Amino acid sequence: MSDQIQFIVEKLNQEPFRKNYNLITFDSLESVQLLQLLNDVLGEIDPKHAVDIREELPEQTAKRMLSLLGILKYKPPGSISDLSAFRQGLVTGSKPVIHPVLHWLLQRTNELKKRAYLARFLVKLEVPAEFLQDDTVADINKQYEELMEAFKNLHKECEQLKTSGLSTAEIRRDISAMEEEKDQLVKRVERLKKRVETVQNHQRMLEIARQLRLEKEREESLAQQKQEQKNQLFHAEQRLQRAQLQLKEMHHAVVDSKPESLMKKLEEEINFNSYLVTEKIPRELEIKKNSAYFLQKVVAEPAMSQSDLNVLEIKINEVNAQMNQLIEKRMMKYEPIDSKFSMYRQQASIISRKKEAKAEELQAAKEEMSSTERQMLQKTNQAHELEGSEVLKGDEFKHYVNKLRSKNTFYKKKRLEIAEITAEYGILQRTEELLKQRHEAIQQQLQSIEDKKGISGYSYTQEELERVSAVKSEMDEMKGRTLDNMSEMVKKLNTMVAEKKASLAPVIKELRQLRQKCQELTQECDEKKIQYDSCAAGLESNRSALEQEVKGLFEECAQEESNYHYINCMKRNLEIQLQRAKEEMKAYVSPDPQERRKAMREQYTRMILEQENLGKKLREKQKAVRESHGPNMKQIKMWQDFEQLMECKRECFLKQQNQTAIGQVIQEGGKDRLVL
Repeated sequence: MSDQIQFIVEKLNQEPFRKNYNLITFDSLESVQLLQLLNDVLGEIDPKHAVDIREELPEQTAKRMLSLLGILKYKPPGSISDLSAFRQGLVTGSKPVIHPVLHWLLQRTNELKKRAYLARFLVKLEVPAEFLQDDTVADINKQYEELMEAFKNLHKECEQLKTSGLSTAEIRRDISAMEEEKDQLVKRVERLKKRVETVQNHQRMLEIARQLRLEKEREESLAQQKQEQKNQLFHAEQRLQRAQLQLKEMHHAVVDSKPESLMKKLEEEINFNSYLVTEKIPRELEIKKNSAYFLQKVVAEPAMSQSDLNVLEIKINEVNAQMNQLIEKRMMKYEPIDSKFSMYRQQASIISRKKEAKAEELQAAKEEMSSTERQMLQKTNQAHELEGSEVLKGDEFKHYVNKLRSKNTFYKKKRLEIAEITAEYGILQRTEELLKQRHEAIQQQLQSIEDKKGISGYSYTQEELERVSAVKSEMDEMKGRTLDNMSEMVKKLNTMVAEKKASLAPVIKELRQLRQKCQELTQECDEKKIQYDSCAAGLESNRSALEQEVKGLFEECAQEESNYHYINCMKRNLEIQLQRAKEEMKAYVSPDPQERRKAMREQYTRMILEQENLGKKLREKQKAVRESHGPNMKQIKMWQDFEQLMECKRECFLKQQNQTAIGQVIQEGGKDRLVL
């Protein structure tokens, strides 16, 4: 309970209330002040309730608050007796009743503001049925319901736009960026105009460029139209192929079947379609309508919290349990065990379920067959696109087989040619091998001649020497260039190192001095920091103690000041009440009748008598209206019938004047008779 009061005080001290309460001052509030505080919170949620409760009667205040709490879906704890106690506590301003209400309202202020705003437009006004019989009232009520539905749709769109992520800041940034781009483009256009003005015949060139742009746009539009027409042609060809396929299937079905089988098939389709139309589809449609109605009802209600959902689930479980108990009682009462109706009902329900299952299976099979046909048509189109021909049937397939046979003979002929070419390739390969063998034999003869002459390996050595000498000359050139480059690089590096050393020598001396100085300053800084930390810790502890003491004194001063103002106000109220009581007593005991009439007691007595007389007159008037209501309504009905009768007679008279004379009307005994 203390946490609840603390939460209420914190919320009331914040915006937009700013009450500056503490736990003591809030707990010391009187019943009238608590009611006014509750009314202020309700007024923040719904501005219509921002009134002063001293200007209205307590019953009116309680009724107004209860109606708003009902709209906000506040559920007081307890049973029906506790609800009556809640109403009584709300009238008297009881703390155990007001505090939970304030806690509930302050927890979800934003959500309740939205709910109160929607309730202004979505709480439907209940019009009695006898008033709805009037056409004008019925039309206005229908228009009212249509406007309510339009408001629901607009509110949903508004919420979707709020949650869509498009904020005004982003739109402003986009607009500013577009304006900057526009300015840049204008500047570029101006610069280009200035450049173009210096060129000869720039107007003619601009005109040609404009015509070129128009022609390109026209070319793009024509290309787009061409593509659209190609797509339309492709779809038309697909439809034609589907129609041709269906026509072929119908021809095959007619050729292969008999009239009896066709009639039987049509009867089965008619029975199945009639079952779908008369039983299955209406039942599913009714289920969909009921679900849509309940969903619309749920959408029309304000948003519910998790606690509301839990309460609804508990109620649903209780109602289901009661329904099961009632069903069991009914079965025990009206359906004895030895009755055969239960068996027949079970069989009928089983048969109906089987019928529904078979209908669903048949529907699924039809859908699967249609999907298979679509897939077959797609495969046919793909084959037509890839090979340029359709799936062949009958004579077309025979012609295709003959064509394949001719191609097979041509293939065999080409295969023989390939075999001949392969044989020739083998011969050439054998010739190459023989030439290689002859080359090796000649090499061996040359080697033997070199051995006889005493110069074996001369040819091979000569070739190797020529190759090695060429490689050596290349390597020598590369080494010479590399050594020259390295010597130049070393010289440059030595000169650069000497220059850097000479330039860095004075800097290094200064750096050594600065390092010594930095070490000294670092030691001094550490010592000063230790002293500062110790001093700051002492001052911080003293400051915190002084702050706590000052805070306590401020709170004590504020409490004493509030007590002083409260006592002063109570004293002034008591003085005013005492003065008013003295004046009332003086006027009441005064012998002067004029003074006595000024007394509040006399005035209230006189007002009570006037209100009683007025109530008596109104009751008599109400009684007279109730007594004359039936005859008056009957008389209104008679006058309406009379008006319809006269209108009918007027129309008949006008028709009689407009038509040519066909027969003769004879009146006898109050009846009209037409003689042709």
